[in-house]
Amino acid sequence: MHSWRSPDVPTLPGESPLPRLFNQATGHIEPTAVGTDDRAGLYVCGITPYDATHLGHASTYLAFDSLNRLWLDAGLTLNYAQNVTDIDDPLLERAAATGVDWRELAESQTDLFRGDMVALRIIAPQNYIAVTEVIDEIASAAAELLELGFAYEVVTPDALNPGDADLYFDSARAAEATSWFLGLESRYDRATMLDLFAQRGGDPDRPEKRDALDPLLWRVARAGEPNWPTDGLTPRLGAGRPGWHIECSVIALQHVGADFAVQGGGSDLIFPHHEFSAAHATALTGKPFAGIHAHTGMVAYQGEKMSKSLGNLVLVSHLIEAGVDARLIRLALLAHHYRSDWEYTDKDLGCASARLAAWTAAPRADVDDADSLALLERMRARLADDLDTPGALAVLDAWFASPPAGAAPCPLTPVIEAAIDALLGIRLD
Repeated sequence: MHSWRSPDVPTLPGESPLPRLFNQATGHIEPTAVGTDDRAGLYVCGITPYDATHLGHASTYLAFDSLNRLWLDAGLTLNYAQNVTDIDDPLLERAAATGVDWRELAESQTDLFRGDMVALRIIAPQNYIAVTEVIDEIASAAAELLELGFAYEVVTPDALNPGDADLYFDSARAAEATSWFLGLESRYDRATMLDLFAQRGGDPDRPEKRDALDPLLWRVARAGEPNWPTDGLTPRLGAGRPGWHIECSVIALQHVGADFAVQGGGSDLIFPHHEFSAAHATALTGKPFAGIHAHTGMVAYQGEKMSKSLGNLVLVSHLIEAGVDARLIRLALLAHHYRSDWEYTDKDLGCASARLAAWTAAPRADVDDADSLALLERMRARLADDLDTPGALAVLDAWFASPPAGAAPCPLTPVIEAAIDALLGIRLD
């Protein structure tokens, strides 16, 4: 699957320090470790392609875009992968409800997402992978987990082919034989896990599972559902389709590698999705899935978390169609720390508009000076400290504000203009 066109990112004098991020698995802010080849590995969970792209989506991808921009400014090479969950129960349900073929729905919504990412100037992943492109690899990984003793079959009376059985991951076995265990990333108690598992696609009440929290690895074919053959696999799986978590494990391992720098996504993915993606990968490789597990906060609207199920969505494409400058959307999101939960209102765009107007109204200078280079370093320091975009914006606001005595505001120098573009993704021209 093709990605989208990445924006040009200016090169700045000097280098950013290695950014530090909050690690959900430890509860601490830690350096983002990179490989000896100076490649920064990042895997971010992509969209399930319907109702794209709302501001909650945009906030997540903008946060990790900020990380990528800092890594580039630190002189590193990006190794970034993202998936598209173009086969999953919610997508099939939406397709059935709207009378649209699920493949057409996925393709059209993915195209819309790409356009929104271009408008927002988000750096594209080097590997943008649809789940339907790697079904064979996922099936092979599921079969390998079964052979290794990390999976088991559950009787499936409604299977299209009699005798075929769904495959589940054995959480207890993984906890015994690997470094992974339930709660390693989320640090949630079991009651919380059970509640979230039921809310987020799990089936804790299914009979014959060894543990209520064991996730589905491979769903064998049912009547009326899309499925893929698995001929030749040993152990045999039967025709079917992937469970939710194994897809990200396989894509990340294939395109970023084992034990990479950062796994990212929204905080609603902490459990069960990220917890079990890490579990599957660790069981397959014997290595931790990622050094840091980073998550973005939830964006609310009209008093509730912005979500597809509630329908309270503010779509990037609708804002742009209404004439909103995409830079204002980006600035509105950058004004909130990536880990915070917050509620969007029209005031966010108003504040972004006032900020952009103040920056662009500043007098321009043709040369840089020591003060503007020092400002660049202050921006870098704020951003490297757990992606403190509000802090970086405040540094710039103070620079462009008129002093109390009424003197002229500080000028927009070439290095400051390039820094706003390279680090914040905002072009002022």
